[in-house]
Amino acid sequence: MSTTRGPISKFMETNYLHFNAAAMMDAAKGYETHLDEGGKMMITLAGAMSTAELGISLAEMIRQDKVSIISCTGANLEEDIMNLVAHSHYKRVPNYRDLSPQDEWDLLENHYNRVTDTCIPEEEAFRRLQKHIHKIWKDADTAGERYFPHEFMYKMLLSGDLEQYYEIDPKNSWMLAAAEKNLPIVVPGWEDSTMGNIFASYVMKSELKATTMKSGIEYMGWLADWYIANSTGKGIGFFQIGGGIAGDFPICVVPMLYQDMEMENIPFWSYFCQISDSTTSYGSYSGAVPNEKITWGKLDIHTPKFIVESDATIVCPLIFAWILKM
Repeated sequence: MSTTRGPISKFMETNYLHFNAAAMMDAAKGYETHLDEGGKMMITLAGAMSTAELGISLAEMIRQDKVSIISCTGANLEEDIMNLVAHSHYKRVPNYRDLSPQDEWDLLENHYNRVTDTCIPEEEAFRRLQKHIHKIWKDADTAGERYFPHEFMYKMLLSGDLEQYYEIDPKNSWMLAAAEKNLPIVVPGWEDSTMGNIFASYVMKSELKATTMKSGIEYMGWLADWYIANSTGKGIGFFQIGGGIAGDFPICVVPMLYQDMEMENIPFWSYFCQISDSTTSYGSYSGAVPNEKITWGKLDIHTPKFIVESDATIVCPLIFAWILKM
């Protein structure tokens, strides 16, 4: 056992020896080896990982250069900032499994939107961000400038305008850490997020032009250029948290370059791990085992592949703790 590791890592090394615990350790050690050999890593965030406060561990991963790029849903992009500025107004519902339809309706009437056991306050979270991001959108629109969704969020964070609202230690915000590093992010399907819906409403009211926001196709084109520039040497690993578009969108950049752009020498993803509590099924695209991705031209036959069937809110902070030698 390494003496340079902290108590969390030592506990993991001693106790997590079999089944999903061992798979988690294998994935963590594989991630670490990939970085040690000069590789880069993409992390993809599905579900509600920001509301689950993954930022507590992910922000430090970003600060220590253990992640080179992130793909996330629009919800994860915005909900980390919402937690930063409205945390004390959140409402936890530990008995969420027992809520009746009337209980859910009462939460809505009190302007709470539930994410599993956590209710996000509309006024302090959604509307607080809306007020500030709208000005940034409008200024760009007026100037004829165009940016990606995450770039607008970076502008808002780096302006300092939100500091007056901070309700958690800002070191626990992964978006703030990412903005300070100007970390590359792709946000496929951003339009289905709360801020995406709000932006669409301004377009429908002719207050903003749709073209002020760069599109998903432009994200794919940008990602292709980034992948080409960064996939030399050890290459780029793919650490997928959950399923869905946050993972499906970026992983396709490799077969697109290989098959559609006819770049036959483009490297495959050089590490792959998926953490999901969904049952693996060959009828399920996101839930399929990694070997299926070989046939789609995403992973090489020799790519280290890991799948951990467990709750990402438990597993990911532990893997990050291992990589950070905590």
